Amino acid sequence: MKLGIVGSGQIVHDFLSASSKIQDLELVAISTLARSKEVAEELAEKYHINKVYTDNQAMFADNDIDTVYIGVPNSLHFPIAKEALMANKNVVCEKPLVETSEQVKELKKVADEHHVLLFEAMTVLYLENYFHLKDNLKKIGKVHVVALNLTQISSHYQEFLAGEHIAKFDRKMGGGALMDMNIYNINFCVSLFGQPKHIAYLPTIQRNTDTSGILNLTYDDKQASLIAAKDAVGPTRSYIEGEKGLIYFDGPLNVLPDYYVQIGSEKPQHFDYNEYDHRMISEFNYFIKAIKDHNQAAADEAYKHSLNAITVLEKAQECLPDD
Repeated sequence: MKLGIVGSGQIVHDFLSASSKIQDLELVAISTLARSKEVAEELAEKYHINKVYTDNQAMFADNDIDTVYIGVPNSLHFPIAKEALMANKNVVCEKPLVETSEQVKELKKVADEHHVLLFEAMTVLYLENYFHLKDNLKKIGKVHVVALNLTQISSHYQEFLAGEHIAKFDRKMGGGALMDMNIYNINFCVSLFGQPKHIAYLPTIQRNTDTSGILNLTYDDKQASLIAAKDAVGPTRSYIEGEKGLIYFDGPLNVLPDYYVQIGSEKPQHFDYNEYDHRMISEFNYFIKAIKDHNQAAADEAYKHSLNAITVLEKAQECLPDD
């Protein structure tokens, strides 16, 4: 993979910190706003990135690049991803891929028309622990209760309360607990149990932003409570409860560092199959192979999942107050 990176914020810093451990990855270029050029240049020097752009279109025209990684505020994902796809670049876009189901469908259409692949960087769905946990679901019998909790107080929370503009708290930029954090819970739940019959979001609103909230998903045979908070202290424990036993894990879902399976009153069994010390390595290893092989089936499957998750997200957003 010959990669061009869009953005120079926190998530890009995080990705680059793990990039040396990702096989068959070449960091060709980074593009950022002119005002952030100095930051991009520092990143380029530190991580041996060959080129720095302050114009996305110029980077998308670079023939040395075959794939674009998008790590910018959520509200910018759709237009930038569309531009990259139209420039015949494969795209790996940070979560949430976009904000509406129609945007997901449009990106897929553009990707197919230009014979390139599109993937959403949703770490949990590519972690080894996720696949093993999914296999272990059958051990706990029919599931009736799901309680997922991703609580992590924001390092910018006090600044937000003081009235400063923080992108991750700005709903117009795709911020807030639902978009920024609960999207992990949504993807995890929908991937395991499919589409719910009823969706209701109960947010805590501060300065017109959902700083935390509980998303309730109703299925024919189960209830799922998905909690995300940027205004409270974690980590917390999540549960999947079945007729024969339960699965539980601590800490942030996007990392899923390990998990436990308890059958009846037996002693819980501990599992940890994750191969890497950084959550983004497994997903990029997958994307690199899929793009190298031009695995259309893999991209189609990723699209279907992203569409299902964004459909739930879109319905939950209807419960938020008007801007």
